[in-house]
Amino acid sequence: MHELIKTAAFDLYELHLFQLVVKHRSFTKASEIAGITQSAMTRQMQGLETSVGLDLLERTTRSVRLTSAGEFLHREASRLLGDAEQALQRLHEQFSDSKKEIRVGVSRSLCLAHLPGFFHANIRHTPLVGYRISSEPSADILTALEANELDIGVLSRPKKLPGTLRITHRFEDTFTLIASDDLAGEFAQMPKSKERRTAWAERQNWLLLDKQTNTGQRLNTFIARQGWNVNPIMQLDSFDMIINLVSLGMGVSFVPIRALALYSRKKNLKRIKLPVRFIRELVVVIRQHRKMPDHFTQFIENILF
Repeated sequence: MHELIKTAAFDLYELHLFQLVVKHRSFTKASEIAGITQSAMTRQMQGLETSVGLDLLERTTRSVRLTSAGEFLHREASRLLGDAEQALQRLHEQFSDSKKEIRVGVSRSLCLAHLPGFFHANIRHTPLVGYRISSEPSADILTALEANELDIGVLSRPKKLPGTLRITHRFEDTFTLIASDDLAGEFAQMPKSKERRTAWAERQNWLLLDKQTNTGQRLNTFIARQGWNVNPIMQLDSFDMIINLVSLGMGVSFVPIRALALYSRKKNLKRIKLPVRFIRELVVVIRQHRKMPDHFTQFIENILF
């Protein structure tokens, strides 16, 4: 047993309070949320620093900052507290009548049309399992998975995956160029030369996914490779919103073909065929579990790609 564990009290409650202080950068706000006095919160943090023998927080008159040691503890404590919470949840699911639950994070860059494939078969085959769904940026999903605040993430393949996570499934998501009926007709009547198509593309009002997202970055790289110098008039975080705006004649965009399944009745929405298509890879990500619970495995296997 490590000497620190034998000689110092390791208090999960103190770690929880520490995380509140870090999250809100304020002893006052953290104590309000925890339901204790500010002086009690101060004593708890002093006790934690004494236990580990390191300065974790730098206090100023206006805010609280983390030391390097505090940054490390914050990162590791997120995982530790998440593990403890999950262990208690699994304990109740396994040995009591508590309903099994799966916390799923779905990237905001996925469309509503993707969701039936993720959940329809599971709801039919495993009706006793509940689902808590959140729609978040991909980076936040990875952070939440590491902290054990989510069980499963479905997102565009990240450039780098933390070592604590792994990909279980991959599938391709093919895109198409969409425009209003008039603009699509104009494109179809043009001579099929690269120069004319480039000139047409650069005249349009582009509605694109935010460049800060994984998909947005890759999509902008794809457009640049076509030789198109495009400056979007709008950057959005939802393909569903983009599709609706294109149907109103506000511009053109690249969107997942699957997303258009929900908008088949929009007559002023046309697909434009190009010789090359943009394809992104969507992935299912989980933590590096020693053994994944059966209802997790069943959920992933029931996803219809």
